[in-house]
Amino acid sequence: MKKVYLLLGSNMGNSLAQLKKAKSLIHKQVGKVSRASAFYSTAAWGNTNQPDFLNQVIVISTKLKPELVLEHILLIEKSMGRIRTVKNAPRIIDIDILFYEKEVINQKDLIIPHPLMQERKFVLTPLNELSPNFIHPVFKKNIHELLIKCKDNLPVQKK
Repeated sequence: MKKVYLLLGSNMGNSLAQLKKAKSLIHKQVGKVSRASAFYSTAAWGNTNQPDFLNQVIVISTKLKPELVLEHILLIEKSMGRIRTVKNAPRIIDIDILFYEKEVINQKDLIIPHPLMQERKFVLTPLNELSPNFIHPVFKKNIHELLIKCKDNLPVQKK
């Protein structure tokens, strides 16, 4: 079984219900959810003229290869009503692969670890809650160190 960290996010409709539904679907279709952070509220990153996001990091165990994890989470997003429009638009659900074990993957449609996580407190804060000592395989720093050095000033509030 492979250990995978996923970030869940929503800022449309009942975000808490959306995250819970996504977590349940991931558990059924992708891999067993072994751990989950608290929920965190954050102002939208990038396109700030939209509702705040609710985010959560979950850890799953899966037999699926990274490409199949991505395929399944994209199908879950679609089944929940996600419509991709412009970058950083409001969304009913967003599921990102943060880590797949300690693998480094750089393909056209799949980059792991997530390439911008070190710049986003809304990712690092719940990740730090679960695994502060996890070493980022590219930056060779643990999550806690990345969070301390993160220049993102958007407040991240535990719900």
